[in-house]
Amino acid sequence: MTQPPPNQPPQDQPPQQGAPQQGAPQPGAFGPPEPQDTPPRDAVPQDDAARTGAADDAPQDTPPQAAPEAPAAAGGFGPPQTPPPGQPSAPAFAPPAAPPAGPQLSKTPEGGGPMPHQNAAPPAQPPQAPPTPPQPYGYPGQVPPGAPPTPPAPAYGYPQAGGPQPPQPPTAPGYGYPGQAPAPSPYAQSPQPPSPYGQQGYGQQGYGYPGQQPATAPGYGYPGGPTLPMPAQPVPGAGGGKKINAQVAIIVSAVVAIALIVGSGIWYANSGDGGGGKKDTASSGGTKGGKGDDKGGSGGTSGGGEKAPGDPAATMLFKVPMPPVKKDDNISVRGSWLTDKAYVKTGASEVSGYDLDKGTKLWSVPLPGPVCEASRFATEDHRTAIVFQASKEDTARCDQVAAIDLVAGKQLWKKSVTSGDYQIDFDNVTVSANTVAVGGTDGGAAFDIASGKQLWAPKTSDTCYDAGYGGGPKLVALRKCGGYDDPQLHVQTIDPVSGKVISEYKMTQGIEYASIVSTEPLVVAADVGDSAGDGSGISDFFSIDNKTGELRTRISAPGDDFAADCEGITRIEQCSGLAVGNDRIYIPTEEHDGTAEYSRTNEIVAFDLATGKQTGQRADAGDGYTIYPLRMDGNSLIAYKRPPYDKGGQVVSIDGGSFKETVLLQNSDAKESVDAETGMLPEYSEFIYADGRLFMSDVYADVSTPSDPEYLALAFGRTN
Repeated sequence: MTQPPPNQPPQDQPPQQGAPQQGAPQPGAFGPPEPQDTPPRDAVPQDDAARTGAADDAPQDTPPQAAPEAPAAAGGFGPPQTPPPGQPSAPAFAPPAAPPAGPQLSKTPEGGGPMPHQNAAPPAQPPQAPPTPPQPYGYPGQVPPGAPPTPPAPAYGYPQAGGPQPPQPPTAPGYGYPGQAPAPSPYAQSPQPPSPYGQQGYGQQGYGYPGQQPATAPGYGYPGGPTLPMPAQPVPGAGGGKKINAQVAIIVSAVVAIALIVGSGIWYANSGDGGGGKKDTASSGGTKGGKGDDKGGSGGTSGGGEKAPGDPAATMLFKVPMPPVKKDDNISVRGSWLTDKAYVKTGASEVSGYDLDKGTKLWSVPLPGPVCEASRFATEDHRTAIVFQASKEDTARCDQVAAIDLVAGKQLWKKSVTSGDYQIDFDNVTVSANTVAVGGTDGGAAFDIASGKQLWAPKTSDTCYDAGYGGGPKLVALRKCGGYDDPQLHVQTIDPVSGKVISEYKMTQGIEYASIVSTEPLVVAADVGDSAGDGSGISDFFSIDNKTGELRTRISAPGDDFAADCEGITRIEQCSGLAVGNDRIYIPTEEHDGTAEYSRTNEIVAFDLATGKQTGQRADAGDGYTIYPLRMDGNSLIAYKRPPYDKGGQVVSIDGGSFKETVLLQNSDAKESVDAETGMLPEYSEFIYADGRLFMSDVYADVSTPSDPEYLALAFGRTN
């Protein structure tokens, strides 16, 4: 589910006339029939199992759960986006190292699990041709993402590989049940008057990395114009924009492949206490931290804190230069947050706070090595957590956990977890209430964010371990059980203080990897039976009641139609291009031809988390623009419109009921500003919008030169 690079002017390609284009829309062909209702399959509520420090907690028996049925097939028109040749598929499991044992759901501070599977990470800039992945820090011989995982070890105690790495293509298909019924094509939905929904919901967005998709000729056009349903194309990405009743096929000859790696974040408009603690606000990677998120807004936005400006015109406030790196290095700089006074960004082995308007460095927390992972969430008083390396050596691992005070600009504490003679690596860190939870294929642990005291650890066995956690309003564990030939994922809502299991949903056996899109409401994404086919990690969304553990509905979201991505292999929380609120999930469609010549565009559509059906709501990017959800603001959706080559981007607020768009920020059309802005792709950068300011930042440091400048972060702000 990838997006092409910024639109560029056509390279001397005159239009050619010929036979009418195949698949042209027929009269009355717009809009698919509504999909048939699929009754949700309820998970059997499980007995509570505690994640505590007590070693004598008995495992909880869990009755088996019926597999959810695939959604009924629904007809529809629109262009199926054929994956490009050679598209990698998800990995297969390696043979099990030992006979599988029964799952153990109770938690103790000790335990073991399979060796970790190092995940991929993006380069800092989108290439203009198929790139060669840069070499990461870390010693040779690491398992690339997508390769078969190493068979599980009976306990902790094996040395692990280094930090995050650039992606490698998966090699073999995984398990699961294929043949999911497709969702209706989003392109064929004719605009329908949506029903107003007044409830204030939760929104969320995350990280992920997409596969590859051919890029196309650039788009000219105007923002805000509605788009038409597009028929299938013989060659993905080739062909010009279509006009109604036109009989001319516009053929564009240049097709450039591009690999995009995702980094965005998650937002919750409302956050609960997660079992008795302070509220958590998401403030990293496309979200706003701090207060004011739930306040009633004025000036046209629905119940949110973002006010509609009299004049949305914005200018570039500042640029943070890329830290110096060696030519072959690719250092992680994941993590960005916002407080009332500072924009906080991870640098090369540091975390620094910058003035919101001037960009001057206010403070810096030095670290001995690069940051591997950063929580997207912070507490209400702006404390968050990171995982980092103990040194800059190639053999250093991601085994250090620290809490950072984003207001005071200081490190609160630093911890590591050992098993035998070795320290445990972590692939995932999150914050819920006052708890820092870290997880990975080595196991997990939880700490008090103020003191660093260890609160609990999951009990592991030869065949069960907590692969990672989703944070924010609730704390959700993704627990993996079973052998390599019969894996089963347990989605557990847990108490952040005690680790006690509140509810559990067992996913169908054979689903190897899943991602936590939102914890309240609880939404999980998975590539069932490797049916996505595009490396996005998403074929279906599972809407789960986190009080009972019952499946509410399952939503089919074919990778050919939708442009969201999740990194479910190790980065459990990292999904991009998604927002959750108003009991709906908002998903961008893949790019397709616009109405103007050479133009490309897409839309955001909504699915009901109770019924699994599309609501009929649709937000058009406009010719030449591509729209991405960022976060929720009350019951409104905040989205970013990536511009064509000669325009500045926009931030818009989309009313949750009417889907009416209000422009909150309009960036400058000046070339220097546009060049810098379009260098930050939403799919693998971190975007934060709040109070009339838009912050963009990279997630990997790359070499910067005067002729090809790279920036760690950019800030744009309204002039009024």
